[in-house]
Amino acid sequence: MRILLWHGYLLGGTGSNVYTRSLAREWSRMGHEVVVVCQERHPELYDVGGARVVVPELPSDLLPVFVLDEYEGLSAKLLQDCTEAELDAYVAANAAALDQLLPADLLFTNHVLLGGAVGAAARAPFRVKAHGSELEYSMRGNDRLSRWGAEALADAEAVYVGSDHIRRVLEDVVGHIDRVHEVPPGVDVDEFAPASRDAALAALIDEARHDQPDAGERHPDPGNAGRFARFFADERPTVLYVGKLIENKGVQVLFEALRGLDARAVIVGFGDYREALEAQAPHGTLFTGALEHRHLVHLLPLADASVVPSIFPEAFGMVAAEAASAGVVPVVADHSGLAEVAAGIARELPPEHAGLVAFPTGDAAALHERLSSLLALPAEERRALGLAARRAVERNWSWSRIAERLLEP
Repeated sequence: MRILLWHGYLLGGTGSNVYTRSLAREWSRMGHEVVVVCQERHPELYDVGGARVVVPELPSDLLPVFVLDEYEGLSAKLLQDCTEAELDAYVAANAAALDQLLPADLLFTNHVLLGGAVGAAARAPFRVKAHGSELEYSMRGNDRLSRWGAEALADAEAVYVGSDHIRRVLEDVVGHIDRVHEVPPGVDVDEFAPASRDAALAALIDEARHDQPDAGERHPDPGNAGRFARFFADERPTVLYVGKLIENKGVQVLFEALRGLDARAVIVGFGDYREALEAQAPHGTLFTGALEHRHLVHLLPLADASVVPSIFPEAFGMVAAEAASAGVVPVVADHSGLAEVAAGIARELPPEHAGLVAFPTGDAAALHERLSSLLALPAEERRALGLAARRAVERNWSWSRIAERLLEP
């Protein structure tokens, strides 16, 4: 098959970016001809399985986004703040880029807006993946965008959601949509795998030495190699957070939960809440800046637990699934797509430990109790739980199986 995969953003960092490059890689490995249409200026940094990457030129370099970040060579503006003329021009430019790449057997677009609108404007049948960020951060409560999203999806061959939670959010925001299919995101179970502490630390330090110094907030902090070596020189219990540093992600809940606990934290991510979090952080907390998968596959095996404390609905618990794949038990807020991942992992754990993987949203005391119980287990028993969590990922969320499901009629 010839597949056009449209994504409005980059290939590194956040969830939909990872989703796009992973699909490109898996479909390419399956023997399909894949063209990724996105705004990634440095595709050579990512494994897309040999897929071709095309970068459309945007009118006035304007990029509509759901959360304001820095984008090289582009001017980011919140989707809901864009004028109709700006959005029409953006859609037209991307649709024109797709039209030049047709014919194709499949046009697959990301996000209800603007992927649905771009797909509807292109001259080919299309399918749409609703990720959730567009629905929650930009479209909810905005009648103009909700109507536009509904109109775009009405023309789609299929609409994919990553969880039952996002299915309900989609209907709540845009109304009833036919042909909605639930297919979760995937995890690279070969990349995210258990590893010995010594091997993981050596690989993490080596990877950090290849980071570009002073590359900006979307990149690793300068000097991480030395900090990793010093931080992990002793083997104190370590709790890991990976995600954006914004208030909705709940890192402050994790910090409260760590009080009185014999554990330290590693905080991975970037965002406008970082300065406030650094002021709240327990002594000894390590902030790393944004890290890529090339770092995380080595960092995760060094953690004793991975926490996803988000207080805002999440489309899917990708960070939790990646931790579980690496043999690390995740502890997540019990809501939205996170709850679905937690339930899948809990089914593989012994009954007496199944309750460790989820805690009531925003409840720092409950999170403290879960972490205390998990970290009190003998190391061998904790490793066994991590391997059980990995089995859940292999069963439910491997990328090879997800890529196949998305191509089914």
